[in-house]
Amino acid sequence: MPCIARRARPLVLHGTLTTFRRRCGKPACRCAAGEPHESPALTYTEDGRTKTLTLSAGEVEEVRAALVRYESAREELEDAAREGIAALRSRRGGRT
Repeated sequence: MPCIARRARPLVLHGTLTTFRRRCGKPACRCAAGEPHESPALTYTEDGRTKTLTLSAGEVEEVRAALVRYESAREELEDAAREGIAALRSRRGGRT
């Protein structure tokens, strides 16, 4: 039987897109005069601890879109849960 290629699922991420601004410490660098280096990053929680992934400039839009997909999916799940509770209540004749 021929191999059927798996369809890649779109990336979904939970976290916050942020920008780190820092000085490198070199006295002649532009950051010493007040223009810090900037790095995009994703911060997220794993096992109760905040983790950080530094991103390349090319990854920022992909990560931003993945965060939007997560929020959309979360909202859809919350809506379905509210509908489920309403259906259960109506099936029980309004008893709580």
